[in-house]
Amino acid sequence: MRGNRIRRPDHFVRMPGWGSIRGRMAIVLAVPTCLLLALTGLGVAGRAHDWSAARATESRVGLLLREQDLVRELQRERGLTNGLLSGAEQYRDEVRGQRARTDDARTSLTAALAEQSGELPGAAASALRRAQLPLVGLTATRTAVDTGTADRTATLRFYTGAVTALIDAEGAGAPDGDRRIERGVQALQSLARATEAVALERGSLNGVFAAGRFRAGEYLDFTDVRATRVAALGQYRQLADGAEKSSLDHAFATAAARRVTGYEARAEAGADGSRLGVAPTRWWADMTTLVDALHGVQKQVGDDVRARADQVGDAATRELAGFLALGALILAVACALAVFSARSITRPLGALADEADAVAGTRLPDVVRHIQEADPDTPVPAHPEAAEVPGTAREITRLVAALRNVERTAVGLAAEQAALRRTSTESLASLGRRNQALLSRQLGLITTLESQELDPDALAELFELDHLATRMRRNAESLLVLAGEEPPARRWPGTVTVTEVVQSAVAEVEQYQRVAVTDVEQCRVRGHCVAELSHLLAELVENALMFSPPQQPVAVYGWRDGGEYCLAVVDRGIGMTQERMSQANALLSGRAGSLLAAPTRFLGHHVVGALAVRLGAHVELRPTQGSGVTAYVALPTALVQQPDASTTAAAT
Repeated sequence: MRGNRIRRPDHFVRMPGWGSIRGRMAIVLAVPTCLLLALTGLGVAGRAHDWSAARATESRVGLLLREQDLVRELQRERGLTNGLLSGAEQYRDEVRGQRARTDDARTSLTAALAEQSGELPGAAASALRRAQLPLVGLTATRTAVDTGTADRTATLRFYTGAVTALIDAEGAGAPDGDRRIERGVQALQSLARATEAVALERGSLNGVFAAGRFRAGEYLDFTDVRATRVAALGQYRQLADGAEKSSLDHAFATAAARRVTGYEARAEAGADGSRLGVAPTRWWADMTTLVDALHGVQKQVGDDVRARADQVGDAATRELAGFLALGALILAVACALAVFSARSITRPLGALADEADAVAGTRLPDVVRHIQEADPDTPVPAHPEAAEVPGTAREITRLVAALRNVERTAVGLAAEQAALRRTSTESLASLGRRNQALLSRQLGLITTLESQELDPDALAELFELDHLATRMRRNAESLLVLAGEEPPARRWPGTVTVTEVVQSAVAEVEQYQRVAVTDVEQCRVRGHCVAELSHLLAELVENALMFSPPQQPVAVYGWRDGGEYCLAVVDRGIGMTQERMSQANALLSGRAGSLLAAPTRFLGHHVVGALAVRLGAHVELRPTQGSGVTAYVALPTALVQQPDASTTAAAT
């Protein structure tokens, strides 16, 4: 028995590649993996391609129908605009309403393209995006129409170009695979071109009938449009099936379509420039009925294509499931074989996982915490060297050594970061103290000069200088707050009214003229917190002034709420997103991350959060009704002098 236990490991060690994890797993899984790839690879690839093509076709047809809705609205706007430019003022109200419908269809297409572009071929998605580029000039064209500076021919050409670009985009990234789907998409595009020809004829003759006759070149355009329609309808009939052809015949067999034929005959008689006696409103109504019927046929063809794509996708899904089931069976056999090899490496891997958990969960956090909290001269604790475990694979041994290296590197970086943060904090504190001392001397000197100056202009300039120095002092105090230092105390004996605190805060901001202390209920706060509360309010007011229009005031309100006292700084500015407001409230609550990792534009929120923690106050941003942001400050009862009971009863 002893000899057998010795010979079996020697036999396994001699196998090529058996000393590494990669070699062991490769030997066990090579044959079943190759069999899996050979049996299922081609089948899965083919079925996956069919399924993906069917999904892409469904998405593409859905987008094409959205695009055709936009084409339809553009066609209507083109026709109404052409009639308006020809002198038919009765179309003006209809043009305004139609523009809104066009914009809605455009927005819907853009949203659908953004949502489903990932399921489309790259060429189709790019073509649909490029097709909307001509619509950039839509606003300018509408403005020219409204101001009476638009040329009818140029305007008609602009709308036609935009519609043509959208229709041409339908042919990009055509689906491949199922022949019926290909023919359906081609028929849909041919019908779209025919519908555009009918709509273009509607729009151009609407202007001609409104003007009473053809102008130079318009009759040739009319004949070209009709020839395009005939060619597109002929191509559609070659591609469509019986039901789709019947739907087209029904659209052209309506009473409105027959009246349209009569109007066209009158238009042909006016080729010599003679006057045409057709009411543009009747022409527009009948042609619109015909165009709507053609759009209905388009939707039917699109639904047929989507139904066929759904059938192809379901069939591909079933076949794909069969191939995957076969692959799963083969993989299960391979996994059963791999279990025998896995037993030889699970024990070392388990030990390595325990080691990694100990490093990540206990040792490394403890060492980093010790470095950050200890004295700068304290040496970094030593770590035990990795010990080799006999019989383990080479890769596992290397992983253990790499894990130790990562641990040592992380500890070194933590030590460097702790020293860097300590140095940065001390530098901020030192700079803040120096600036505050100099500014205090400067303010004293300015006060002396103000008391000695009699010239009003000079006094005004000294006042501006005093105001600037006061703001600089607040910035110096902000440095101390950010560094976690207590600024030199500016305390008041007894209590101070809230109005005086708010006025002190307003005096420390740049555009103090825009601040309106609107409705502040009388209250007194403890003198020891006046400086920090004034600083907190000044930061909030400064932020409100910065992010609100220059002509809009910032209002400050105050009221009692039980034993607490609440202040609100209200602006009507640009406002904040919900995500950004949540981040700001996290900073204002004092539970944010490291100051050194925060963007500089958020340092004011860090200052307010630190001051709020010191005061025990609650600061929160909320949206202002309408627009803007409101900052709410709730002062605890410890900072507020409670009203005398007898005084309150007498007031009641």
